Amino acid sequence: MEPAVTALPARTAQVADALAAAGATGAVRVLADSTRTAAEAAAALGCEVGAIANSLVFLSDGEPVLVLTSGRHRVDTAALAARWGRGPLRRATPEQVREATGQAIGGVAPVGHPRPLPTVVDLALTDYPRLWAAAGTPHAVFPTTAEELLRLTGGTLLPVGP
Repeated sequence: MEPAVTALPARTAQVADALAAAGATGAVRVLADSTRTAAEAAAALGCEVGAIANSLVFLSDGEPVLVLTSGRHRVDTAALAARWGRGPLRRATPEQVREATGQAIGGVAPVGHPRPLPTVVDLALTDYPRLWAAAGTPHAVFPTTAEELLRLTGGTLLPVGP
């Protein structure tokens, strides 16, 4: 007897479609455990917290921007804005995140948004041969690499810490 196929949640299906259209190599996985935080994701996946690519949305120069940061540290917004050549970075509200990405905080994927966002990929993510990123909900992830994140997002590789 074949196991039942469980449909992906709508937001995750949109991310999976965007990944497939972009030629991403990893398949979306839906986990029983929450991956809402980097620590939760690392525990659920059995990997280092630094191998979790957090998707953080900020507002800068009147538009939402995406910062994909390693779960091992926080973003230094002043240093990153200066390196990126942007105005101040201010954390987006949950409503602004959903408006910009179509996804809720804790499940924001690097792709699958209504429109592409200016993106930075944390240089620290290049320390890991395999990364995990959210796939549209707090229980869905996909494997990737820093190089693939740069290609998928058209992002800029920069250090995001001090």
